[in-house]
Amino acid sequence: MAGSVELLSAELNLKKIEPLPDDFDPTAVVKDDLPPVVADGEEVKKREIVPGRNVHTTCLEVTEPDVDDEVTGERDAYMASVLARYRKSLVERTKHHLGYPYNLDFDYGALGQLQHFSINNLGDPFIESNYGVHSRQFEVGVLDWFARLWELEKNEYWGYITNCGTEGNLHGILVGREVFPDGVLYASRESHYSVFKAARMYRMECEKVNTLISGEIDCEDFKAKLLPHKDKPAIINVNIGTTVKGAVDDLDLVIKSLEETGFTHDRFYIHCDGALFGLMMPFVKRAPKVTFKKPIGSVSVSGHKFVGCPMPCGVQITRLQHINALSRNVEYLASRDATIMGSRNGHAPIFLWYTLNRKGYRGFQKEVQKCLRNAHYLKDRLRAAGIGAMLNELSSTVVFERPHDEEFVRKWQLACQGNIAHVVVMPNITVEKLDDFLNELIDKRATWYQNGKLQSPCVASDLGKENCLCELHK
Repeated sequence: MAGSVELLSAELNLKKIEPLPDDFDPTAVVKDDLPPVVADGEEVKKREIVPGRNVHTTCLEVTEPDVDDEVTGERDAYMASVLARYRKSLVERTKHHLGYPYNLDFDYGALGQLQHFSINNLGDPFIESNYGVHSRQFEVGVLDWFARLWELEKNEYWGYITNCGTEGNLHGILVGREVFPDGVLYASRESHYSVFKAARMYRMECEKVNTLISGEIDCEDFKAKLLPHKDKPAIINVNIGTTVKGAVDDLDLVIKSLEETGFTHDRFYIHCDGALFGLMMPFVKRAPKVTFKKPIGSVSVSGHKFVGCPMPCGVQITRLQHINALSRNVEYLASRDATIMGSRNGHAPIFLWYTLNRKGYRGFQKEVQKCLRNAHYLKDRLRAAGIGAMLNELSSTVVFERPHDEEFVRKWQLACQGNIAHVVVMPNITVEKLDDFLNELIDKRATWYQNGKLQSPCVASDLGKENCLCELHK
């Protein structure tokens, strides 16, 4: 393969493009310039992951086609070989995907026939535009499904299919800011980074609220943060599953805290960030209900996470009465602008519509039960192996001590923060895959800590003493 690529490169005058090796991995990163970490005279980390420092090792340069059109077929063959090896690397990386909340178990082969169309849902989903190649009929059908899930009548809600969960948060908080221009934003320290990005973008006063060891918002600290700003309305981000620990903020307790601090329902706006667990919680019997029957303003979820879409997307639902403060008519579109983005992915609603029709409420309920069952299996096996681990009651995110070897972290694509890492158990994560991960982790730990010079990290401050199995807390 490599020889044929080199020949094609010479014929096509592509000397600047080096052929890809058979083990091409587009996710690999180069070693940074920092010196290796050394303990007791031994190098303990070969490659350090430094946020903002690591860059990709490969660049597939774009070159202009040769003037001679006869070589177009050969150029296509070269590009096909590159794509084939890229697909091979995707298959391999998918096998070792554990740390990020994406459901990779899907089949949308029936929708391949739509890839030849530029489907754009620009403007308001409920108002027709002059642009006719859209999928609004699918989009509104999906929105109706989620509005029923969160108990908001068709004539009382407004929403749209976003490009990601971050856009849902940006929109929900923007609506809150438009309803209360002088409002103060409150969010727990373990909220998604997009919440604090929204505060910066909108120049909002923001109070970071402390969290419990579980990652859930500390409502005592929340009340303490509210009191100095009693003269201003409150805009609150409630997490339906935090990013790292999968903790679910107690919505009822948040509302009670607002009421006890003197905030009436007309002086606060609650946005619920349900990126992952917003679609799982309704199918857990013991879980508190997220519903518009409670005084909330908006809910957002991601479509590429638990639902399992092949492209980033999400759903944002708010009360219709709020959206008038944000929307503006646009003659150019013959529609209304009330979204964050202008052009919106018209394929995403079709993918969402397709999977909602295939699975329905019962299908999602089965997948939620499977995820929770497998998450408990992972947590129990980690602890049985002497590895500190925690699993919140309503979560499928298993948090445990950070593996010592960054190559292992990179292989399994684990999300890490300080001394902890996590695995998010999604529908595509089978017991067999968890066993492969666990067996390799246990073998690696025997090597990392065999001579006693290194010890497993203490995670008591992150997960609580009862969940730490270091030498001090065993």
